[in-house]
Amino acid sequence: MAKLVNKKAAVDDAAKLTGPEKAAVILLALGEEHTALWERLDDEEVKEVSQAMSTLGTVSAEVVESLMLEFVSGLSGSGSVMGSYDQTQRMLSAFLPKDRVDGLMEEIRGPAGRTMWDKLGNVNEAVLANYLKNEYPQTVAVILSKVRSDHAARVLTSLPEDFALECVQRMLRMEPVQREILDKIEQTLRNEFMSNLARTSKRDSHEMMADIFNNFDRQTEARFIGALEERSRESAERIRALMFVFEDLSRLDPGGVQTLLRGVEKDQLGLALKGSSETLREMFFSNMSERASKIMREDMESMGPVRLKDVDAAQMAMVQVAKDLAARGEIMLAGQGADDELIY
Repeated sequence: MAKLVNKKAAVDDAAKLTGPEKAAVILLALGEEHTALWERLDDEEVKEVSQAMSTLGTVSAEVVESLMLEFVSGLSGSGSVMGSYDQTQRMLSAFLPKDRVDGLMEEIRGPAGRTMWDKLGNVNEAVLANYLKNEYPQTVAVILSKVRSDHAARVLTSLPEDFALECVQRMLRMEPVQREILDKIEQTLRNEFMSNLARTSKRDSHEMMADIFNNFDRQTEARFIGALEERSRESAERIRALMFVFEDLSRLDPGGVQTLLRGVEKDQLGLALKGSSETLREMFFSNMSERASKIMREDMESMGPVRLKDVDAAQMAMVQVAKDLAARGEIMLAGQGADDELIY
């Protein structure tokens, strides 16, 4: 299983932002004093912008300035802005009722997707099957006919065999479903399943701590891991196993390495490789052209001694780019378990 974290690499190109992300940057930059702007958005727009804001991460000052030309002088002193779940919740709470804020944040933290059927497609098949096995076969047939076929197949496999077969037969005989019935099913799923799922699917505490440890510098990480090992070796080992660090990039396939190289700034790459193992360094060089590899080696030599904290920052940024690419399905980050090994 790939150990991913939610923090995103710094956004340094406004052209890479979607419409909701651009709106989120502007609203974050304006701050809580201008929450009246939110009142002009409908529920779906508020949801889209909130979703974008909560996962935005750091946005460089240059991008903020390019999106808000008329406020350049006012923003230049504050520099970058940071979007997070907590910041999003605080801003929404300034102008929306608590129950509406709670509902929006539950949807944001829950399975991603614009429609109910998109969201169901991102729910673990075992969790969804456990809920559906208590429903009428006809209802299950309607639901499975609306989600992606690959996900429906996995859910059917997770259902009791006789019940799954009954659902299949209902799907084969299914007539067009009336809009009112579909709306009722969606509402039931939203009220009885999705809201409970968002409240109960809390993250494993070791996974949460692994995310935190991933953001430590090397000395701090070593200090905390060492101290934790003395008190609870099992917890320390679980956290270490869940962490995704720079050296884990060695498990990328050649296509993944080349995709990652296209998404990383050259000076950042050189700094990161300066502090990497020889094996990992050669893996990246072997996926460059001979000319690019030669230039990179010369650039690294010309750097001279570099500060460890700068190397750490560059490596963390590269790892974050890899995680973002993996989240978009552009590369695969193989984990250490057998289930995640790649077969060629």
